[in-house]
Amino acid sequence: MLEGKKILLGISGSIAAYKTAALTRLFVKAGAEVKVILTPSAQSFITPLTLSTLSKNPVYTSFTEGDMGEWVNHVELGLWADYFVIAPLSASTLSKMASGNSDNLLLATYLSARCPVIVAPAMDLDMFAHPATQNNLKTISSFGNLIIAPNSGELASGLIGTGRMAEPEEIVDFVLNQIQLGKPFIGKKVLITAGPTYEAIDPVRFIGNHSSGKMGFALAKVMANWGAEVFLISGPTELKLQHHLINTIYVKSAEDMYQEVMNTYQMADILIMAAAVADYTPIEVSDQKLKKNDDELKIELVRTKDILKELGSLKSKHQLLVGFALETNDEQANAMKKLKEKNLDFIVLNSLKNKNAGFGFDTNQIQIIDRGGEITSFDVKLKQDVALDIANKIKQILHV
Repeated sequence: MLEGKKILLGISGSIAAYKTAALTRLFVKAGAEVKVILTPSAQSFITPLTLSTLSKNPVYTSFTEGDMGEWVNHVELGLWADYFVIAPLSASTLSKMASGNSDNLLLATYLSARCPVIVAPAMDLDMFAHPATQNNLKTISSFGNLIIAPNSGELASGLIGTGRMAEPEEIVDFVLNQIQLGKPFIGKKVLITAGPTYEAIDPVRFIGNHSSGKMGFALAKVMANWGAEVFLISGPTELKLQHHLINTIYVKSAEDMYQEVMNTYQMADILIMAAAVADYTPIEVSDQKLKKNDDELKIELVRTKDILKELGSLKSKHQLLVGFALETNDEQANAMKKLKEKNLDFIVLNSLKNKNAGFGFDTNQIQIIDRGGEITSFDVKLKQDVALDIANKIKQILHV
């Protein structure tokens, strides 16, 4: 849920600090990388050892660390984070944030942070209700900080009222909701094909190609990170993706891929056909390993089903269809012909002329050609960055 996100957790002096062990664990379990800063007073409530064990990272408590007194760069910590979560936020730390005081590492890092800052206040009911506290909350809110309102209930003082820090699960959900805001493909379903197909000759041999699946998998990750529910249908590959919005189905042959695509395409809003599907498959498949002899081995092939063409004829008005072309000559002309014949919204043209692009590489170089004939050319990039370019083209067409 938080795959790849960097969470900086700031803990100030409050009895609610005991909840940060569970909070740290939940962030890590959701896939985030977590680093923790403790104020001096927070160490009275929870130990650095507990949090370093749970976060799998060192815990920072002062401007210097270690026997040699090495400086902890608060600026780097602030720039490292995707989200800075301060929980619990005590009345004292709140006051210092509002006034710009930086007498400890947490506060200095806060003043250096460029990422969203999310705070979860925790204090007794009268402290929380005091006009000074409410004014300080309004002040830090005016700075753009996000506030998770405290809960009502029994407090450490024995009184009952508002001031309990939000539960760890609520804080994680709040961060997740912030991440989802503004994602262009929330509510969209995306079907992506990836990798090669293997067309069996006998139980041992097959006809295949050099596709690694890296481009399709990179697209799946980008679309899921942008909020889409992804159905990834992949031919044989060693690649794996762990993401709560990606459903992966592995297939072998062109016929297998055809069947899975036909079972799935109707529910999809966006169809991205990045797989290198075999154009031909053996008419007959031996059920025993073919023995070599002095004669020539002749294999008769038949055309496979054209998945992309069939999708082009079946797609509804609300569906967007993207195809890929890998050409070695007359590249643009052949790609534009494929674009029109298969009723695509745009086509991604790969070239084998660049030695750092194509099958097996982590990089690729593409051109995007749309229905209007507009051609956009890109430099050689990592496939994950190529996937962003393709996703941005989809975003542009859908006006999301």
